[in-house]
Amino acid sequence: MGRNLIEDIAFGAQGSTYADASSNAITPPTGNVYVAIQMLTDTTFDSANGLVAESATGSINTEGVGAGTGGKVVDSVIFTAGTTIYGRWTEIDITTGSVIAYLGN
Repeated sequence: MGRNLIEDIAFGAQGSTYADASSNAITPPTGNVYVAIQMLTDTTFDSANGLVAESATGSINTEGVGAGTGGKVVDSVIFTAGTTIYGRWTEIDITTGSVIAYLGN
């Protein structure tokens, strides 16, 4: 079965970035966003600009409630090791833990 280049690009086939609590905030290259974040260890994001979504109403983030209504800001949530979240983020800043962030556009 052939691969679908469009799906590959949308779901992280353009590369990834490793970051941990000792890293500065990471941002994707121009024209890209992070489309998935895999927690390697229990992880929390900085309360100010820790998980910045491309759209505050499109993905869970530390700036707004994400898609839909009734959600919560995730600035104090502990994401356990092995968890992967999907969305569209323009900045990631980790308080505790470590992640691999996958690029897409």
